[in-house]
Amino acid sequence: MNLGKFSLSLNVKDLARSLDFYEKMGFRVIDGGHQDPSFKDTATMKWRLLENESVRLGLFQGMFPENILTFSPHRVVSVQQELQARGLVFVQEAVEDPISGHATAMLVDPDGNEILFDQE
Repeated sequence: MNLGKFSLSLNVKDLARSLDFYEKMGFRVIDGGHQDPSFKDTATMKWRLLENESVRLGLFQGMFPENILTFSPHRVVSVQQELQARGLVFVQEAVEDPISGHATAMLVDPDGNEILFDQE
């Protein structure tokens, strides 16, 4: 089963400071801040998706309380069905948007870590 691309979604306190830190580590912004082509509008767009080689990080300010492991498969519903067949229980089941086809689903591991499946 292909779970899709993996990223770690970090709950950050100050998006601008975190963005500066990870850019110094060599990460570059690949998504977020759609209203500002320079991706520097951290006042209104409180998230960024960063990439360095094959590593992806999501920086999210005030959007969720904890860090989240994120997988981006092509078909969330298919992954969900296969994992349910293996005995895993979802805390949020996928429902595809009838217009966009986008879907998300969520599991929680035994230690309370959230695992988000966000359709690519």
